Amino acid sequence: MRGYAVLPAGETALLVDQLDPADVLPLYDALRRHPGVVDLVPAEATLLVSFDPSTVSRAAAPGIVEAAWDLREAHDPTAESGEVVIPVHYDGPDVAVAAALLGVSVDELVSRHTSLLFTTAFLGFAPGFAYLAAPGDPLAMPRRDTPRTSVPAGSVALGGRYCGVYPRESPGGWHLIGRTDVVLWDERRPEPALLAPGTRVRFRRA
Repeated sequence: MRGYAVLPAGETALLVDQLDPADVLPLYDALRRHPGVVDLVPAEATLLVSFDPSTVSRAAAPGIVEAAWDLREAHDPTAESGEVVIPVHYDGPDVAVAAALLGVSVDELVSRHTSLLFTTAFLGFAPGFAYLAAPGDPLAMPRRDTPRTSVPAGSVALGGRYCGVYPRESPGGWHLIGRTDVVLWDERRPEPALLAPGTRVRFRRA
């Protein structure tokens, strides 16, 4: 039995739904190698796949997804995505709360955070906001009971099973553990988003 469901999404796209989060990036990697695929939008448990209608018919599109599913474990989705190092000042207003939720000291939280290799699972919420996952979700914690109406740009945060950096000032409900001067979204760059699906991320103490 396949570990996904395929739903139509307009005339030239499919939504691959009900995915295990661990399968999203490998399937993304396998599909982006197909010449008939023009765009891919991964999320936590879905993958939106857009096809070139001049080369892929609507009837043939599900077969491409099925073939990619069979190949998904043959590729490393991070192999060509590079690694980004983000320096952090660990002085966020929630750093002590986050440490307490994990049952550790602030120093131990910082040590764990800087020792992990995160992978960009997907982007969403705001332009350039990357959901960063680490194997085993060692820093997983509930989101704040009351979201903030304003979170400063560059805030490094933990929420659910993810880590993230707010690319611009916005509301937010994650625990703020630090801040960085790295610009996550800049429309003047050829690729405005610093992080893309599959990009590996390490944090270090600034």
